[in-house]
Amino acid sequence: MEQVEKVIDEKIQGKPLLTEKKEGNSKKLFIESYGCQMNMNDSEIVASILSEEGFNTTNNMEEADLVLVNTCSIREKAETTVRNRLKKYNAVKKVNPKMKVGVLGCMAERLKAKFLEEEKIVDLVVGPDAYRDLPNLVEEVEAGRDAVNVILSKEETYADVSPVRLNSNGVSAFVSITRGCDNMCTFCVVPFTRGRERSRDPKSIIEEIRSMHDKNFKEITLLGQNVDSYLWYGGGLKKDFKKASEMAQATAVDFAQLLDMCATEFPKMRFRFSTSNPQDMTLDVIHVMAKHKNICKYIHLPIQSGSNAMLKAMNRLHTREEYLELVENIYKIIPEMNLSQDMIAGFCGETEQDHKDTLDLMEKVKYSFGFMFAYSERPGTLAAKKMEDDIPLETKKRRLQEIINLQQEHSLFRTREQVGKIQEVLIEGTSKKNENEWKGRNTQNTVVVFPKEHYKMGEFVNVKIEDCTSTTLKGTAVGYSENN
Repeated sequence: MEQVEKVIDEKIQGKPLLTEKKEGNSKKLFIESYGCQMNMNDSEIVASILSEEGFNTTNNMEEADLVLVNTCSIREKAETTVRNRLKKYNAVKKVNPKMKVGVLGCMAERLKAKFLEEEKIVDLVVGPDAYRDLPNLVEEVEAGRDAVNVILSKEETYADVSPVRLNSNGVSAFVSITRGCDNMCTFCVVPFTRGRERSRDPKSIIEEIRSMHDKNFKEITLLGQNVDSYLWYGGGLKKDFKKASEMAQATAVDFAQLLDMCATEFPKMRFRFSTSNPQDMTLDVIHVMAKHKNICKYIHLPIQSGSNAMLKAMNRLHTREEYLELVENIYKIIPEMNLSQDMIAGFCGETEQDHKDTLDLMEKVKYSFGFMFAYSERPGTLAAKKMEDDIPLETKKRRLQEIINLQQEHSLFRTREQVGKIQEVLIEGTSKKNENEWKGRNTQNTVVVFPKEHYKMGEFVNVKIEDCTSTTLKGTAVGYSENN
């Protein structure tokens, strides 16, 4: 349950990253990632750094000189999977003794001592801020020493490492704008594994988007644990902003301004962003979204619970009433906006009334979709240290099911609203269910499928919506949109 677009997309979990081979590179790197989109993005940065050190990627683990697993500390399931993978790597190591194994990312940060000293299952442990140190760490390991760098940084934003993005669909890409998180939600381990919040220089963001634009990418998602709190004032931690000079404060760039810059600079590209935090979301951002047609009318706006008692226990820094007021204002400014949620069922101390408050809030907002979990305690979080996980599993499961059932009703309500309309869709690939159909997404982030005809991947097409399920719109293309 992290603060990034939580879609832990099951299809890409553990998929080895493959990038273009660089001439003259003789070493082989096998890298697989688990967890959120931020982790997938980080693996691309790692591949980029190591490609300068003579490594090309391979999807054949047996031939690799270096095997890296980029981990997630959020869910127990991810942790178990990674442990099983490490056993597999070590079996391969017996056959290929020169192979070195490393753990990257959030889990590395949390379990460094265990992995290296107690279990001796890895050679290399690298936290999420230390990827730039990889060349040195790899040298250490090659010289037969264990290598660890899990120091969390005040500055590291990887602004000048351009991630290699060759295993994407070539149409949409992710660009990180912040790292770390200052919100100490009691259920979440991110601030401890990814450090305090810092933002990237807007110039480096615009340059990275320009390089994507030149490669013909059509859609960019700006990514951060909490994008709304983006703040560039010349570098350093977000929390130190008040100590900056008057000049630095006066010329600072916030998220609304960054979004405006991106959309203005690249009018033919579509922009999305994730994840938003209700307490940091300002109406300036919504006004910028209303002003630009190329900023998608969709926000992932996690709340986790509809109960004030639970929001307080989770250390969410807003109330139910403030959240509903924000939602009301968003719908006023952009009536066609779609919102999605994160909900945790059965957090510590949750009563039946707290649960009813969540269902009631969902009725008021009518999210287009959501990511819903039964609470499971994560080691290292404040909740694990200070709160009792006292809700029986049966109760958690029932409450979760009630949340899911209600969400499905609302998802269908939202897709039905689109039937009969003509919508701009960016073609992202072939439909999974029918190879004669394209799939893409409309501005509200809903998947649309339609017959391929003469249209091509990466084109913006106007589609008349004729039918829907709770997750997908179906229609027929009526021509290109003016965006092409």
